Amino acid sequence: MSEAPVRLAVLVGSAREGRFAPTVLRWFLRETGRHGGFETDVLDVAEVALPLAMTGRGAEPVAARLAAADAFVVITPEYNHSYPAALKNVLDWFHGEWHAKPVAFVSYGGISGGLRAVEHLRPVFAELHAVTVRETVSFHGAHGRFDQNGEPVDPAAGTAAKALLDQLEWWARALQDARGVRAYPG
Repeated sequence: MSEAPVRLAVLVGSAREGRFAPTVLRWFLRETGRHGGFETDVLDVAEVALPLAMTGRGAEPVAARLAAADAFVVITPEYNHSYPAALKNVLDWFHGEWHAKPVAFVSYGGISGGLRAVEHLRPVFAELHAVTVRETVSFHGAHGRFDQNGEPVDPAAGTAAKALLDQLEWWARALQDARGVRAYPG
């Protein structure tokens, strides 16, 4: 008997016009499809209209999608040595939806490949009672790391994505089992 797929919410963290995020997202979704074991839902901060003021209006559809997820992947660029404000806004709007669920990161940017953004995100997710996985996929000099078809020029990217997805699936299933036995006390 095969296991049900892990419900994976992929959060695209850039809202800038002309952003590179769609290229990284398309590649990652292909990798997720190759891996199997995941049912994906893409939440793009450029399409999620949440006001900065925490009024509660308009948040219900996003809250339901996040709550339904067993795991998350955040695709983020690095802006000014950290992650984008639009991504922070989405993270701050919700709390219990992240509890006792794993989060993985795919980052991109200049010389650091977005890793400074990831390092800033880890303590934010710890505060949200989420578990961040060790494996991360990072593209430094991202615009030069993909060919005209949107495929990474370095074949090791697929290997890194598989390692991330294997670890994420393990954590998602382990935490799902744990939540089934005992409610998370967050």
